[in-house]
Amino acid sequence: IYSAPLDRLKQFVLPLVQSRDQEGERRKYFNEFWALRDVSFEIKRGETIGVIGRNGSGKSTLLQMICGTLTPTGGEIETRGRIAALLELGSGFNPEFTGRDNVYMNAAILGLTKEEIDSRFSDIESFADIGHFLDQPVKTYSSGMVARLAFSVAVQVDPDILVVDEALSVGDMAFQEKSFTRMKKIRDAGTSILFVSHSTSAIRNFCDRAIWLDKGGIRTIGERQGVCDLYQAEMEQEIRKDNAYLTPAISEKFVAPIPEPKTKTIAISSVSADKQRYMM
Repeated sequence: IYSAPLDRLKQFVLPLVQSRDQEGERRKYFNEFWALRDVSFEIKRGETIGVIGRNGSGKSTLLQMICGTLTPTGGEIETRGRIAALLELGSGFNPEFTGRDNVYMNAAILGLTKEEIDSRFSDIESFADIGHFLDQPVKTYSSGMVARLAFSVAVQVDPDILVVDEALSVGDMAFQEKSFTRMKKIRDAGTSILFVSHSTSAIRNFCDRAIWLDKGGIRTIGERQGVCDLYQAEMEQEIRKDNAYLTPAISEKFVAPIPEPKTKTIAISSVSADKQRYMM
């Protein structure tokens, strides 16, 4: 991580002009940050794995490396079979193209021929259920419509591995239910699924095992109920701790004199209170 753009240039140029005898004294113009480190696990065919963790714990980085859009600094990732992924919302879609064009382009990237796409297009169109917007540019879509179309393509290409990174959270309840039903169907057909979600209830109901990532490492991996219980307990503890710090210390001095009413109408004419002080 570079503090300023100029530091990136210094790091690239200065080591090249320094002599070899200065190698031990070379200054680094960056700070190292490991998004993931010492992460190791294996997923079997037809198994569904839930990945949970706080924001910044490395969940999306992990899925991007599995899909091949990021290259790990060290270690190895081995995958077998066709991978279909829903990562960042709209990734792989050209916003200037229509939904129809993006379906053909995205399915072709995933390895389908034009004939195969033609034969499955009606199912993709029916599942997405976005009506005439299918022939409109994707840049006019709502986030939910993008998620519908992307998921429809991903599940129709018969993937061996399906990777879903919170993309379904933007869909409405009916589409989410339809999506989980479809994922259960392809799971039963032998597809391995990696599912990232902040919803422990979704992990409990859908996954076989769960991985809890914390600060770039695996905190716990195992049976879904136990992992979700541990994660939820820690999150509740963090919430209670945060609420304790934010509880205002209310002053005992609170004066609000109200004069004797001369008519039937009562009004507050003066209110005073000490400034609220918060414990930080």
